[in-house]
Amino acid sequence: RDVRTFLVDEAELHTYDDLTKVNPLTPTIVLKCLQARYGARVFYTRAGCTLVALNPFQPVLDLYSLDVMHKYHAAAQPQDLKPHIFIVAEEAYRNVRGQVEPVNQSLVVSGESGAGKTWTSRCLMKYYATVAASRHGSRLPPRRIERRVLDSNPIMEAFGNARTVRNGNSSRFGKYIQLQLNSSQLLVGASVQTYLLEKTRVAFQAANERNFHIFYQMMKGATEKQRQEWGMQEDQTFAWLPNAEKTLEEDFFQETVEAMASLGIDVDKRAQIFRLLAGILQLGNVRFRPPACESKRCELGSLRKAAALLRVSPDELEERLSVQRLHAGRQGALLKPCSAGECAVRRDCLAKVIYAHLFEWLVTFINGSMCADDASWCTFIGLLDVYGFERFPLNSLEQLCINYANEKLQQHFVTLYLRAQQEEYVSEGMHWSIVRYRDNQDCLDLIEGSPSSIFSLLNEECRLNRASDAERLSKRLQTELSRSSSVSWDKFSTQPHFTVAHYAGDVTYHVHGMMEKNKDPVPPELLNLLQQSEVPLLQSLFAGSGTEGHGPRGPSKVTVVSKFKNSLESLMRILHSTTPHYTRCIKPNADCTPLSFKGEEVMSQLEACGLVETIHISAAGFSIRYRTRVLNHVSVLFFISSRHSPDRLALVVQDILSAVLMTSPAGLSSSSSNNNNNNNTTTTMVHCGKTKLFLTNPMLELRHFCSKMINLRELCKDSADVCILSAVRAWLARREVRKWHRAASVIQTRWRSWRTWMDTLAKEELDGAEEKCEEEFRPMPPLSHAPREGHPAQPPSVGAPVAVCAWPLGLALACTPHLTLTFTATGFQRLASATAALKIPSRQGEYKVETNQFERGVASIRAQPRGSVKLHARRSPLHYAHTYPGHHHDGVAGFNQILLEQT
Repeated sequence: RDVRTFLVDEAELHTYDDLTKVNPLTPTIVLKCLQARYGARVFYTRAGCTLVALNPFQPVLDLYSLDVMHKYHAAAQPQDLKPHIFIVAEEAYRNVRGQVEPVNQSLVVSGESGAGKTWTSRCLMKYYATVAASRHGSRLPPRRIERRVLDSNPIMEAFGNARTVRNGNSSRFGKYIQLQLNSSQLLVGASVQTYLLEKTRVAFQAANERNFHIFYQMMKGATEKQRQEWGMQEDQTFAWLPNAEKTLEEDFFQETVEAMASLGIDVDKRAQIFRLLAGILQLGNVRFRPPACESKRCELGSLRKAAALLRVSPDELEERLSVQRLHAGRQGALLKPCSAGECAVRRDCLAKVIYAHLFEWLVTFINGSMCADDASWCTFIGLLDVYGFERFPLNSLEQLCINYANEKLQQHFVTLYLRAQQEEYVSEGMHWSIVRYRDNQDCLDLIEGSPSSIFSLLNEECRLNRASDAERLSKRLQTELSRSSSVSWDKFSTQPHFTVAHYAGDVTYHVHGMMEKNKDPVPPELLNLLQQSEVPLLQSLFAGSGTEGHGPRGPSKVTVVSKFKNSLESLMRILHSTTPHYTRCIKPNADCTPLSFKGEEVMSQLEACGLVETIHISAAGFSIRYRTRVLNHVSVLFFISSRHSPDRLALVVQDILSAVLMTSPAGLSSSSSNNNNNNNTTTTMVHCGKTKLFLTNPMLELRHFCSKMINLRELCKDSADVCILSAVRAWLARREVRKWHRAASVIQTRWRSWRTWMDTLAKEELDGAEEKCEEEFRPMPPLSHAPREGHPAQPPSVGAPVAVCAWPLGLALACTPHLTLTFTATGFQRLASATAALKIPSRQGEYKVETNQFERGVASIRAQPRGSVKLHARRSPLHYAHTYPGHHHDGVAGFNQILLEQT
């Protein structure tokens, strides 16, 4: 019965917005929860520190409307709303806005190919272009810069995306978009960084795949006039455009043209771009026939149409494609006719280099159109959209680089969320049970490690001046990398290959052709031909590229793998310098069927990306943390010093939070009631480490509850530390007031005791102060050597003391050799006598003598038989004991001891 009550009700699984609240937290329950929510048409679910997005494979327009955007942007607490990609976007946007020193943010959208990464990135760009351009909640149309940011997306997708067997709109390049914000968090510009365009797709498409979208857009959207200009007949077919009969959502030529016009690409430039693309398609139709003998050239097919579109000499084009120029040192160049296969390779190389340079020119133009000046922006929000993990029947260098990029991103996620958090908990002294996860560091060492790895061996083979040999490369890989547990070989395969155990599954790569792709050689004679083109754009693309791919002593040593690795390392440095926000896109089925959920395929993706382990750590860990030095800066009375251990801080914080938790909302109260111990609740919700204070997600809910209770709008906009710090300040203030009360009581007690003691001393020291006034004129009694009780002894040579009451002090002091004076004057008479005796000048306005100075000032006045007379104030409480009223020569140096010389 207890177990049944502990387990969640499977009928209510679709209501769980956060997977960390599922009980028990097992992969099966997580899978059932996602399946139930997918069946209920709920496609977003929180998973601790990440967001899970299930691809519906159909448009859900009302989920991304402008009203929904403004709803999440205007919400005081977006976390209270249903999970959505806009919550991640708003959290990143508020992090930039809410920091004392703004920190750049990065939104990493990861997942397999076809999981919905491109659509998610498109929604994020639209969201920021809307909310970052609005002022005071207005719903005005986006400004010009926001329009350009949005229009850059259709162009990039048209020239960089294609249909694959796993995805109808697969990104064949990686891009990192930086949305630039000014100090007011308004969008002022953007820039795009691209990584490894799959340019081999221009000349080769696998079965059931297509070329880049832009070629099909031209085929289906061009007007009759444009077809004539491009030499494209309506019924003409192209070898490099397979599956052209299939119409996709992305086949909208007019949208691409309008976006190019919005970004500032004029009519003439657009005409040149489409001319070059048409020329590439015509190159694909060129066929080669083996010559009758090696000395004769190949016969060329429809070469002249391609030459006309590229505006180069047809004869020159024919010669450069069919004849290889060999350098023979001082003997000059030798011309060698190419075989049919070599001619096809040179043709493909020409098409790929034109398209790659055209793509780079478009990226540069887009950046120049929407990038802001350095002085006008201070922070950015980055959107990373890369190709997803791929596994095809035939995998080559492109898939190796793509999966390597996904391995790097997975390692970044593992390091940040799975490894670093647990190591931090242990180092902070928490009792933490390590959650095991799959670390892909071994796979990365296999691919990019040193001294021996796949990349290093591949580059070494490519840099040697010898012909490419796939068998030799395969043997070297097997010999030097056999110790790695992440690589294997099929002994029964006749083709050179190797299999890598990636985090998302095993992938077999074919070595044949991999070295040529890594070298990426471009014959210099082809580059020189393109520089002679009469198309201004084509000529500018290859200006100064006559020796591209060649160094002073032969082919360049810079390989495709080296350039991609360097660019990827630069990207990782950017991600490490920003605050990342991960979104995991999940592909429910491999056929891209709407609302179809395949449990086995989804489970493999969950296990590959470590999502279940992430949920475990997020559920048991602490999502909010503060450094104790920050709390110490807020209040120095936290007893954080070398004399107090962190345990003292833990006790103080628990005492503070215990009162706060008494007014917790229902969810927190139930947690407290289950434990029947408020301190236990505090311990589970808050942990004080050696250098940090950790809070759980319920503390964030507590902050929401407190903000509603006090009904303060500004508190709702603050971060989770407001409630805690407010309680801390109140507790410190109460403790300080109690300390003041105790100090005041001590001072009052000491003062009363001192007053009593001083009164007693004064009473004992006064000589004859209690004698009656009528005794003042008695005859002097005979001298007695025995001292009277209560009076000090007198020397034998001096007569008996004579008591004088109410005498002027000066007259009394004049008789000091013979008399012991008793001074009992009070009030004004006493003040006047003391003033006259001490010779204090009575100047109005220059000084002030207060009567309370003389109320207890003079304890005794004694006349000695010989020598000087001392007036002594013992322990006098006078306010001006060591000061004098003015800077005068006849001023008083002090009342504690005044020496009056004998007159």
